[in-house]
Amino acid sequence: MKFKKNTQPHLYSIAEQAFIKFKLAKPLFFVSVLGVISGLGFTGCATQGNVASTSPEPAAQVAENLAEKPLNAEFIYQYLIAEIAGQRGDFATSGSIFYQLAKTEQDARFAERAAKTAAYGNIGNLVFPSVQLWAELDPTSTEAQQAMTEILIKADKLEEAEPYLSQLLAKESTRPTGFLFINTLLNKSANKPAVLALTQSLAEPYPNLAEAQFSIAQAALAANQPELALESLNKAENIKPGWNLAAILKGQLLFLQSPQKAIDYYQSFIKKYPNTNEVRLNLAKMLVSQKQYALAKKQFPIILEQAKKEKNVARPADAEKNMADITALIGLLSLQAEDYPAAKTYFEDALALNFKDPEQLYLYLGQVAEKQQQNEMARNWYSKVAQGNHFFDAQINTANLIARTKNPDEAIKFLDEVNDLSTEQQIIVIQTQASMLSKAKRNQESFELLDKAVKNMPNTPDLVYDYALSAERVLKFDVMEKELRRVIAEKPDFAAAYNALGYSFADRNVKLDEALNLIQKALEIAPNDHYMLDSLGWVYYRKGDLDQAVKYLQQAFKINPDPEIAAHLGEVLWQKGQHEAAKKIWTDALSADPTNEVLLNTHKKFTS
Repeated sequence: MKFKKNTQPHLYSIAEQAFIKFKLAKPLFFVSVLGVISGLGFTGCATQGNVASTSPEPAAQVAENLAEKPLNAEFIYQYLIAEIAGQRGDFATSGSIFYQLAKTEQDARFAERAAKTAAYGNIGNLVFPSVQLWAELDPTSTEAQQAMTEILIKADKLEEAEPYLSQLLAKESTRPTGFLFINTLLNKSANKPAVLALTQSLAEPYPNLAEAQFSIAQAALAANQPELALESLNKAENIKPGWNLAAILKGQLLFLQSPQKAIDYYQSFIKKYPNTNEVRLNLAKMLVSQKQYALAKKQFPIILEQAKKEKNVARPADAEKNMADITALIGLLSLQAEDYPAAKTYFEDALALNFKDPEQLYLYLGQVAEKQQQNEMARNWYSKVAQGNHFFDAQINTANLIARTKNPDEAIKFLDEVNDLSTEQQIIVIQTQASMLSKAKRNQESFELLDKAVKNMPNTPDLVYDYALSAERVLKFDVMEKELRRVIAEKPDFAAAYNALGYSFADRNVKLDEALNLIQKALEIAPNDHYMLDSLGWVYYRKGDLDQAVKYLQQAFKINPDPEIAAHLGEVLWQKGQHEAAKKIWTDALSADPTNEVLLNTHKKFTS
């Protein structure tokens, strides 16, 4: 809204009185420009994006700090226009006037007001100059420096951001947390080598600060320089022994070299620092991931005991929440470790501790009951999940339970009656129904269901991918190849599509050179995926390179001893003349999964 200026002298006193009233007004609203800026996208100085749901600070917040200023008619008039415009929702006018006042008066408080008003009102061309002026006028304001830094990083202007980042590190008392905050900011930049160079430059004046070395390590890891990351973490560890944050990251880094190296490191760390619950929890997760269940379970009671000790010294509400979270997490680790009675106990304990998301635990308890063949109990747990974030997952779980215990037709009917689904949920329902038919060996029906769905929703790569695999099961290889190539064209980072097409070629012993290229591309997108390593080993087998085949199949089997990977590895070992080794792999895999058809057929083919 535009305001016509009235210069009649008698209105000055009215304006002055209004200004004084604003000084005495109670603050109505406030917004931090940080967080608002994170939702904005920048091209030069222009901004677009979502904004916070709160409003900029009120006149009272600024006016109470302006008592020392001599009042004049023009100043008060402009100030009131800005304030009234802001209260009426005209943030462009309000922010622009506050910006001009900041420039005229050289007052950082007006610049701050302009920046926050512009951010809240999503006034793209005003955010950058307002924040820049704010940061220039108040170089000691951490919030202003952070806001300016975030803008520059989002615009990928890392060199311009360095002085502002240096300013954030100027105070010795806040320097450690400043480095950790900088890590979070710079993580948003896609230029990881430049981020590493900038982090090293910022850390150079502080060689004996553990947080500076930790920042270098994080940046180096993101820039794919694990040796530098490990070197920096070792420095941080020497400077600040027993620091959990550095220890956790070091373990994760060592895991990339060797899972056992990471486990050994964590074990030595907790032996030296037994009260470090965070590291112990990461050790437990790692042990479960490596199927070292017995060792993992030994950590669970210690973790809970440590959490109880923390409960005695922490604020009661925070301690109870932390205890509930840890108990639920140990329940999940127990579920993964296939210790179902323990998982049930931990989940129920977490419920008793008022876990923040009880319906998530109902889902887990349903899964535990299914694993224990307590199907009715499982369905009861799923039925406890009310409408909300987990309701759809509960319906899918219930349908799969019906398909397993009764028949797929009843399960399909059950899912057809689930209402108010989003497009994404509709796709999941179709995929689930098709999977049920496929598991029941009704491959043609599965194909026809997906064929119809793809025609109705053609631009859904995940659905088309499933359709392609169903086409392969009914021996429509031309359809499969055409659809997978379409998926790859529409979604070039869809690693599974490259792998599926490459594996199909390898399995049928056709187009082996292209198969190799496809699978290698899949592994570029998803390194260390065990299914893709299996495919790579299988294509080398088809090409006659048995040594390379064993190498990749063993890598895949080490990550996940899947029965089909066991079948492939055993076959290649057999062809290399290592019959006893092949038999052992097949026998062990059959004891764990006696019904897998690929494994059964492979074992029979070579041993009967």
